[in-house]
Amino acid sequence: MAAAIALFALFLLFVANIAWGSVDIPSGEVLSILFGGGSGNEVWNMIVLESRLPQALTAMLAGASISVAGLLLQTLFRNPLAGPEVLGINSGAGLGVAVVMLVSQGTIFAGSETLGGHMTILAGAFMGAAFIMAIILFLSFFLKNNMFLLIAGVAVSYITSSVVSLLNYSATSEGVHSFMVWGMGSFGAVTMEQMSLFAPLLLVLMGASLLLVKHLDAMMLGDVYARNLGVNVSLVRVSALVITGMLTAVVTAYCGPVAFIGLAVPHIARLLLGSNSHKWLLPAVILIGGSVALLCNLVCQLPGESGLLPLGAVTPLIGAPVIIYVVLRSRKSV
Repeated sequence: MAAAIALFALFLLFVANIAWGSVDIPSGEVLSILFGGGSGNEVWNMIVLESRLPQALTAMLAGASISVAGLLLQTLFRNPLAGPEVLGINSGAGLGVAVVMLVSQGTIFAGSETLGGHMTILAGAFMGAAFIMAIILFLSFFLKNNMFLLIAGVAVSYITSSVVSLLNYSATSEGVHSFMVWGMGSFGAVTMEQMSLFAPLLLVLMGASLLLVKHLDAMMLGDVYARNLGVNVSLVRVSALVITGMLTAVVTAYCGPVAFIGLAVPHIARLLLGSNSHKWLLPAVILIGGSVALLCNLVCQLPGESGLLPLGAVTPLIGAPVIIYVVLRSRKSV
């Protein structure tokens, strides 16, 4: 029943994202355009197929992906406040993008090959996230206590933020402006052409996370218990961290920093399901994460013809109250 409601909510929000926007297009025309009939108004065709549809797909996939990343981190660290932004993975991806935009002027040289355009941002985000993941993995060999490792992640996040600030200080005004626009976040930067890379990457990574379901359930009961069940704890931890880092890097590269969704959605899923089993929790997080991101994207459209609200200003309004509720609930149970 809960799965049916989640699917229905996802479908409704997806349709609403395509039907509603700053330009008023009749519902019949929207349906005709989507199902291949087209419209006599070429501008409407362009708005629906080249703007609203890819934006809705991007929001759904990005929200689901960043929520899966949050759930994996909360399970690995057995901490309800673990998330991509807390561990510094978001900041690492942002640092990579900052280096590309502010230092290399949007170009990366790899031997005789040169990357330019959007691929440089994607490559920068991957390298930045991988760098932070490598630091976290290195520290995990010395910090066996998950709480200490989480604190180390927060410290690394502050360091990367400081480096980005220094890069901004010495960059050109054009570079700073581009980075600030990217840093506001948006689900509208992915075109249908870029979707051919964006969607498969995220779908494969989310599919890989589903293969870890049984092992994650065992690890929730402790590493010793998991090892007694035959789980290779180190391999599962590294695999989950790599999946988390890659999901975060892809979403951050294309959409900018997406805060609070990864932290909040796993808690929403637990409250709705009343279960901690990843067999049900992980699919629920995918559905709810996509729905929450679509809702945020709708809220961004509220000004209408006056413009769009930045995504980074909307996601905390939805995610932060959930986190506050979780903290208060945990305090009562102590």
